[in-house]
Amino acid sequence: MTLNSYFADLHVHIGRTIRNNPVKISASNHLTIFNIFHYVSEKKGLDLVGVIDAHVPEVLEEIDLLINQQACVELNGGGISNGSVTMLLGSEIELYDENCSGPIHVLCFLPTLKRMKEFSLWYQQYVKNETLSSQRMYIEAPVLQKKVKSMDGLFIPAHVFTPFKSLYGKGVQYSLTEVFDPNLIDGVELGLSSDTSMADTISELESYVFLTNSDAHSLEKIGREYQEIKMKEPSFEEFRSVLSESGERTVVANYGMNPLLGKYYTTICRGCGSRIQYAPTCPHCQSKKIIKGVSERIQEVSQDHQLSQRPRPPYIHQVPLEYIPGLGPKTLEKMRKELHHDMYIIHKASEEQLLAISPRVLADRILQLRHGELEINPGGGGTYGSVKLPDREN
Repeated sequence: MTLNSYFADLHVHIGRTIRNNPVKISASNHLTIFNIFHYVSEKKGLDLVGVIDAHVPEVLEEIDLLINQQACVELNGGGISNGSVTMLLGSEIELYDENCSGPIHVLCFLPTLKRMKEFSLWYQQYVKNETLSSQRMYIEAPVLQKKVKSMDGLFIPAHVFTPFKSLYGKGVQYSLTEVFDPNLIDGVELGLSSDTSMADTISELESYVFLTNSDAHSLEKIGREYQEIKMKEPSFEEFRSVLSESGERTVVANYGMNPLLGKYYTTICRGCGSRIQYAPTCPHCQSKKIIKGVSERIQEVSQDHQLSQRPRPPYIHQVPLEYIPGLGPKTLEKMRKELHHDMYIIHKASEEQLLAISPRVLADRILQLRHGELEINPGGGGTYGSVKLPDREN
């Protein structure tokens, strides 16, 4: 059996339905099923994309329409394909039960359109508005996990360190066993402010495959984090086998933003903007508006601060092309037109190809991106980090 490598981003939101109704309120209106298929294929160069608002009735209606129009087909192995991109059907849920210190986001993927429709009907019993994304569900976590499993689905805690709405990010939970049945978890999504070396100090995560996804709220943010995975074909069942690491199917590499670029990497006082070590009040302005950084939170949760002995794929720090200073939208579109898509530009384009369509300074920065050599000003407190320019350019 021949296995191939595919690029996958498994956390992309829907902004609007085909009837122009909102789904993810904070997401771009351009994030529609049709546009995602086109953008992922033509601009980003991904092979597999997870749409995590597929439980919404009008989203399901649009997928049905695309299949009826023969613009897409449902694969035997699960997933919806337009011939170049496979879309996995998922639902992001804001879980809240009596064991949670606060809302926790989770991803539930279902294998077929029929299963997602069944899940959507069940889901509607527990939320206030089934037409919107990431709705709060008041239910015990193991009940949700067992429901997903009964439908042959996959259950993945989302962006597990992000402050406010994640497993570890709230600041009270110290173990996933306080909320979840660990045997009913298929993988763990790290989130933008962490990487493998940080998460791998938490021993209870050792048995899970780590995923790096964009949590995209706009078309351009798709693929800002992704993974290269080895499998037979881009389909639901093959992805399931990747998570269980069956028959050499595996994550080959995680490509993620340098955690320093994340909005919550360092601890920040929102009162005066100072970077501080976490304390109940800011030592500079006495404000209590402190947002604990992911780096500090992981140190709290980590049991022994030692890296796991489990072999992990390389985590390769990337800077999304739109973050590169001097690379504006027009230049980026020109590069995509000449070099096809982002995956080619980031991973394969030669220095000569880059220089043929961009100034030396931009070509050098893209090559530095590829080799993880761009310096970063760290983010925190809800503000993204940024690429640091050489002193002569500041």
